[in-house]
Amino acid sequence: MVEEELRALEPIFHRAPAGADRAFFEVMMAVDFFEVGASGRLYSREFVLSTLAERHSRPHDDPWTITEFTARRLEGDTWLVTYLLDQAGRVSRRSTVWTRTADGWVARYHQGTLA
Repeated sequence: MVEEELRALEPIFHRAPAGADRAFFEVMMAVDFFEVGASGRLYSREFVLSTLAERHSRPHDDPWTITEFTARRLEGDTWLVTYLLDQAGRVSRRSTVWTRTADGWVARYHQGTLA
């Protein structure tokens, strides 16, 4: 089921294995990926890749829980995922646009808004 596949990918960028490198994240992002952060700032794919490579290059604690998870088909193989993410008391509403490709799911857009 699509919802189960997408649930396994969220929260995007938080489910990476220890020591995940830039190449790990490149596979899961479309070439035109971009993100709008909780501050409202626009982040490019390059900025997100660099940030993730740095963050995951060292051990870190990343406790989180997801509630209110929903996946909605937008068109064809493109889906919108929304959920509430609680990162040790920092709560945000998240949305990710995913497209299924021949190689698997790729994220096209992500947004986090503080709740």
